[in-house]
Amino acid sequence: KIYSAAAAAAAITSTSSRFLSTESGGKKHRNIGISAHIDSGKTTLTERILYYTGRINSIHDVRGKDGVGAKMDSMDLEREKGITIQSAATFCQWKDAHINIIDTPGHVDFTIEVERALRVLDGGILVLCGVSGVQSQSLTVDRQMKRYNVPRAAFVNKLDRQGSNPWKVIDDLRNQLKLNAAAVQIPIGLESEHEGIVDILEQKAIRFKGDRGEVLEEVMEIPDELKELVEEKREELISRLADVDDDIAELFLMEEEPTVQDLKDAIRRQTLTCSFVPVFMGSAFKNKGVQPLLDGVLDYLPEPHEKANFALDRSKGEQEVQVTASSDDPLLALAFKLEETPFGQLTYMRIYQGMLKKGNHITNVNDGKKIKLARIVRMHSDDMEEITEAGAGEVVAMFGIDCKSMDTFSDGDMNFAMSSMFVPEPVMSLAVKPANTKMQNNFSKAITKFTKEDPTLRVKVDSETKETVLSGMGELHLEVYIERMKREYEVECVTGQPKVNYKETINTKQPFDWLHKKQTGGSGQYAKVMGFIEPLSEAERLELGKSNEFDNRCTGTNIPPEYYTSCEKGMNDAMVEGSLVGSEVEGVRVVLQDGASHAVDSSDMAFRICMANAIRDTMKSANPSILEPVMAVEVEIPTDFQGSVVAGLNRRMGMIQSSDMNDDGSGLKILAEVPLANMFGYSTELRSMTQGKGEFSMEYLKHSPVMRDTQEELMKRYKEEMEAKAA
Repeated sequence: KIYSAAAAAAAITSTSSRFLSTESGGKKHRNIGISAHIDSGKTTLTERILYYTGRINSIHDVRGKDGVGAKMDSMDLEREKGITIQSAATFCQWKDAHINIIDTPGHVDFTIEVERALRVLDGGILVLCGVSGVQSQSLTVDRQMKRYNVPRAAFVNKLDRQGSNPWKVIDDLRNQLKLNAAAVQIPIGLESEHEGIVDILEQKAIRFKGDRGEVLEEVMEIPDELKELVEEKREELISRLADVDDDIAELFLMEEEPTVQDLKDAIRRQTLTCSFVPVFMGSAFKNKGVQPLLDGVLDYLPEPHEKANFALDRSKGEQEVQVTASSDDPLLALAFKLEETPFGQLTYMRIYQGMLKKGNHITNVNDGKKIKLARIVRMHSDDMEEITEAGAGEVVAMFGIDCKSMDTFSDGDMNFAMSSMFVPEPVMSLAVKPANTKMQNNFSKAITKFTKEDPTLRVKVDSETKETVLSGMGELHLEVYIERMKREYEVECVTGQPKVNYKETINTKQPFDWLHKKQTGGSGQYAKVMGFIEPLSEAERLELGKSNEFDNRCTGTNIPPEYYTSCEKGMNDAMVEGSLVGSEVEGVRVVLQDGASHAVDSSDMAFRICMANAIRDTMKSANPSILEPVMAVEVEIPTDFQGSVVAGLNRRMGMIQSSDMNDDGSGLKILAEVPLANMFGYSTELRSMTQGKGEFSMEYLKHSPVMRDTQEELMKRYKEEMEAKAA
């Protein structure tokens, strides 16, 4: 039999009948995310899904010659670079089901977009390249899916490419991702001969005809050369299901043949519990395999009420409560993504239970603010469609709501909060400032907007260097935001590496005897201080709770007691700027033993200046050294790359503290201490060394002395800077 996409397009009727909630009229509902490694074909697959479901009338490719670009890549930057930067939402109709789809980025720098999409979705399609198989970001996406217990189907894409091998990909799924995966389809031909698929369950061949693969030709006869393979893969499928499903196991042990419906029911049951992953085949770019994948989404991925979601009851110490996914219950919705538009803030929201109706009031559980719903829209990439209401299980967007990402909303009666999502720590920083001071206002607006939109983008003004430092997930991540500032806010930015915050200390005990005398007519300035400075040990500093100590051991009134505090202030002044590179001084104990004063000329200021100059001068002869920040670095890599990664850390003057292998021996966690100054550019180096499979995080540990040659180089650079300023 032959049928086309026209039938699906004809089924699209008015808005009212098209967007019914999960429970109205028995209409099926799916919320799915499409996730994968960069360049596996996620956006291309979404484009084909939209075309076959009648949502768009023509297909445009990601880097197409027509220059239009894929529908879901709506940002100019996305179309230029040929990558997805922001997750984009859309919806479509397939047979009797309404499907919300979120297309997510594949690049590790934009991992938060995948994180928040998977947090609110009920099912996922893990797209894999038929040639490369499981790649680095596939591992990250798999970790994220497991974190939120997202049932998933896999789609082996690009089977038209040279070197494609779907069976190697399925082995990768089993060995690297530890998934119980089995094929439900077999490709008819590979590479240039790829023309369709065989459905293992229904034992039929499907070929894709027509200009855009919109006409499906179904034949109930399997090609002779594939019969043996189909039988082998069907037995493998039944065996894999029998391992996890009792009904199939019983039939398997009794040597009875399960029916098509038995197998479909078992696949659905085990996919929903994340115990099984059905694998589909095709080539999205060549328009093959997409419609059967959509059938698989309806057959095997969950309805909103079938995926368990939990809220935290704040009135009972954040006890977990399962949400009902019923439109008749009180409202519970989660704002999972914010976007600035010309019309104000657009808030993407997932409704877990209850209804959102235009004109109603909702309450932000986190701050108690009441908000009136002025406008509800359904997103189709960057296009919007106005609707008046939305029920449980829907993903919609709203204007006029001022909130943060991951705020929970109710209709006022409930004190429940949806649990938040995991936000990874930034790994790379960049000093940034506007090229022109006139742009400062727009620069501040852009920074405020971007940090509100993206929880992984952090900004801070360094209290010591006074630089604005942007921190993010990688070089591309920060580069995209700097480019967006230029395009959206017309702010040209000057960027550079942030200066490392060095510190100074002393290493030997040194006495001082300093006289400050100044006569300028009238009362002058007179003060004399005597004592010594000595280094403070790490243990003493921890015990004191401060980095320097002032110890007054004066007896008698050679220095009047009212000037003791001035002497301490003088010490603090001297600690602000050291003699080597002008950095803050730490680890010094100043002991004041004696001194002298003048009845007329001594004053607070005189003793303060005297003490500061005494310490500054004495520190030069107390064997001073420069301290640099050392980071605790945690690197996670596959075991194969251990040698090159350890060598790379050694090159960066890293000290390996420990190296632990995981249970199955496939991964390794290395803990090391590395100077921050040597960590710039490490994320790029690690990714290139490990084929993108390595990840690292770092946090401040301590300040340690630098090498002698580094100290001389830093002092020379500081001297040159001072001379340049003086000139």
